[in-house]
Amino acid sequence: MSRESGLVWVVALGLTLGSLAAVAKLPPPPPKSEEEKKAEAEKAAAAKAKEAEALARAMDKAVANYKKNKGIPLETKSESAKGAKK
Repeated sequence: MSRESGLVWVVALGLTLGSLAAVAKLPPPPPKSEEEKKAEAEKAAAAKAKEAEALARAMDKAVANYKKNKGIPLETKSESAKGAKK
């Protein structure tokens, strides 16, 4: 048996064992207790409230920016310089 054929067998064996391990199933997780479910629901509700607060802040900021600029795009420095020379 040459060195290359031995290496081929080792690689083939490794791939075979690796594919068998990938097919194996894990056991299902144990069912959650009522306390765990309640804690998870509270955590989700807190995250949802935090996201809603961040969205409201972003919307307020956008409205303030719109009112400040009256919905008109700001002039660039080159455009304002052209207007001043006329």
